[in-house]
Amino acid sequence: MNAKKIRRITFQTFGYFILGVTAIFCVYPALWVLMSSFRPGDSLYGETLIPTAFTLIHYEELFVKYPFIQWYGNTLKISILSMMIGTMLVLMTGYVLSMFRFKGRKNLMSTLLVLGLFPGFMSMIAIYVLLNQMNLLNTHAAVIIVSAAGAPLFFLYSKSYFDTIPRSLIEAARIDGAGHLGIFFGIVMPLSKPLLVFAVLMNFTGPFTDFIFSKLVLRTSEKKTLAVGLYDMMTDKTKSQFTMFAAGCVLIAVPITLLFLFLQRYLIEGLTSGAEKG
Repeated sequence: MNAKKIRRITFQTFGYFILGVTAIFCVYPALWVLMSSFRPGDSLYGETLIPTAFTLIHYEELFVKYPFIQWYGNTLKISILSMMIGTMLVLMTGYVLSMFRFKGRKNLMSTLLVLGLFPGFMSMIAIYVLLNQMNLLNTHAAVIIVSAAGAPLFFLYSKSYFDTIPRSLIEAARIDGAGHLGIFFGIVMPLSKPLLVFAVLMNFTGPFTDFIFSKLVLRTSEKKTLAVGLYDMMTDKTKSQFTMFAAGCVLIAVPITLLFLFLQRYLIEGLTSGAEKG
């Protein structure tokens, strides 16, 4: 066995070792929360990872003691509406910046890219004041508007994907008399299924898992989302209910996990297809 082959085997072994360690660090916390949701009692810690006895009482109490179904409905409502509006905004922004050439285009793209680099919480005080003046505090509309309005800041992946679509198709459609909306919905979107799936998932999971802004805006129990409701449940100083919190985390994670597993092929295509042309 020559030195080159030994070096290659060594690097591969080291790479598999790093991947294995990373997988353990990623999987263990999720497995720990899952097992905790079935552990009797309400303790944060357990003697073993796998409980000696299993119970479903925490899942039952989650629906009996708290308006968990209402929190779930609020979260789905905000996520679905934000996803619909945000997806259209980010796709149309990417389409315009990809297909059209106009004065100030590069400056606009640079501005959007720079704004997208700033953490969202830096503008929360200003947004809070604006929502207060518009009488939108403690409303789902406030979260939907802000979530959807921030979507165009991440236009780059949609623009990069649209750059790969042959211009000959667009020009042929214009010669046939198609308008901009007709070209966008009739030609571009059918060719952009991976991008559409990626945009839908990203604009859905963002509001679905958002906590900071929802906590700032939503105050009353009937308006809370899952993240805010579970946080308030854990910070209740009169009760210690970690296992019930773990059960809520599992119920939140299951649909998102299944959705990602089902659409992961389209996610990978949507991320990599735009890499051919900038």
